[in-house]
Amino acid sequence: MLQEETAKLCLPHPCTLNSKSRCHGDPCSMSLIANCSQLSWEASNATTKSPLSAFSAILISYKVSSVHPPPSLSSSPFIVSQLKVLQISQSTSASPPSSIPMKCFLFAILACSFLNIASAGSFYQDFDIIWGDGRAKILDNGRLLTLSLDKTSGSGFQSKNEYLFGKIDMQVKLVPGNSAGTVTAYYLSSQGPTHDEIDFEFLGNLSGDPYTLHTNVFAQGKGNREMQFKLWFDPTKDFHTYSILWNPRHVIFMVDGTPIRDFKNLESRGIAFPKNQPMRIYSSLWNADDWATRGGAIKTDWSNAPFLASYRNFNSDACVASSSSTNCASDAATIKSGWWNQELDFTGRKRMKWVQQNYMIYNYCTDSKRFPQGLPPECSLD
Repeated sequence: MLQEETAKLCLPHPCTLNSKSRCHGDPCSMSLIANCSQLSWEASNATTKSPLSAFSAILISYKVSSVHPPPSLSSSPFIVSQLKVLQISQSTSASPPSSIPMKCFLFAILACSFLNIASAGSFYQDFDIIWGDGRAKILDNGRLLTLSLDKTSGSGFQSKNEYLFGKIDMQVKLVPGNSAGTVTAYYLSSQGPTHDEIDFEFLGNLSGDPYTLHTNVFAQGKGNREMQFKLWFDPTKDFHTYSILWNPRHVIFMVDGTPIRDFKNLESRGIAFPKNQPMRIYSSLWNADDWATRGGAIKTDWSNAPFLASYRNFNSDACVASSSSTNCASDAATIKSGWWNQELDFTGRKRMKWVQQNYMIYNYCTDSKRFPQGLPPECSLD
């Protein structure tokens, strides 16, 4: 293998850690470790599109040949503890096993440690505010983001990265009080007429009436797969976690860890599934009083403006679309547990059934009036 090719493969690629803290993207796979130990890279010669580029540059500029961490990393208790183990190993052995050179093994430890940190970064690091003329704000040193809506404009943001499969979590506190006419949207989407999209949309309501949680899945430009729910709690009183688990077999929507919907890959039956187009995360707060509340019968009361939605604790355990995304996906697929292979077990299916029986208020698969020529084919196969 060429040295520069080995260098690229030994960079931490954009798979993050799963909930059990196992590294999906092992920066130095066993077959590459022997090559890694020979590398001595300079940051000025390293380029990467990975969101981990800053950390990669630190490691590269420091050179893999050293057993001591760069100064900016030496304060990490995890890294310090691993260094002690490695230094003890080196002091008691003439040389590390030839199949696992110690220097590259250290590089793998450092990279995986940073991946764990990067999976839950700041809003400054992970998102761009894209519209709203100052109505969207990042606060609390990047730990909080707020969107606001008034009669002039709403606001919105998008992720810096595009993702191709993964698990995305966001904690959201919705617009309180009389939110009728407003929509808070949180979704994944690609671009173009044949785009893919995975939607959470929160439709506001009059004070005291519950929000409507609207979900939809687009594949190759085709949507019309709406399911709507009422929530079993007040989403304006506190933050709640809304998650999308997207792997090659499932799109699972979850609320505080409870699955509410599972859109399965039925491509073998001719039904499109979102699997080829990288998607960004988007969120916006906007006025939709022509349809959002009771079909548009209830209009937005602008005397309550500005309306405010808040976000925190974003977490992505996902493959970032880049030149390394193929490696990310293949590495993730080798992990027996985690999001890549995740599907609902018996308990998960039971919990989803409970939600759908008690809180689902609309299911496109039962709307024969809307589809007089016959329900969509997945409705009879799911």
